[in-house]
Amino acid sequence: MPEYGNLVDYIVRRLVDQPDEVKVAETRNEAGAVLVTIDVAQGDIGRIIGKRGSTINAIRLVTKAAAVKSGDKVDVDVDED
Repeated sequence: MPEYGNLVDYIVRRLVDQPDEVKVAETRNEAGAVLVTIDVAQGDIGRIIGKRGSTINAIRLVTKAAAVKSGDKVDVDVDED
């Protein structure tokens, strides 16, 4: 099974100012869908979301493209708390 959390972690750490604060969690629900949650420092949330959500949408697109081969459903969310 591919580890989508590692892919997202790799991308996000290169985008933020505080890479040591990045935490990525990967969970799978009963239906088999994968949810990848990103938690970054408060000051880096804007860098991850991007203008009009362009950066997070690109991260989602890359992750979903990686999931196509294995037939997985993947969603990526940013923890804004």
